[in-house]
Amino acid sequence: MEQILSVLLVIVAILLITVVLLQSGRSAGLSGAISGGAEQMVGKQKARGLEAVLSRATVVLGVLFFGFALWLGYFM
Repeated sequence: MEQILSVLLVIVAILLITVVLLQSGRSAGLSGAISGGAEQMVGKQKARGLEAVLSRATVVLGVLFFGFALWLGYFM
């Protein structure tokens, strides 16, 4: 059981890394770092198309990663 969970955890981790790297940056350079917080609080734009899919996939994979890590820790 531990081996299966370990393999699943590694697969989910690799997928999570890939999905995060595929996402576009929210800010551009230093100017985005300075004004990025204000833009997020004032008006958050909805993600569309591929960005929405990647955003949902990131949440799902993050929850799976956390769940598998806890489950594996419980069995070890």
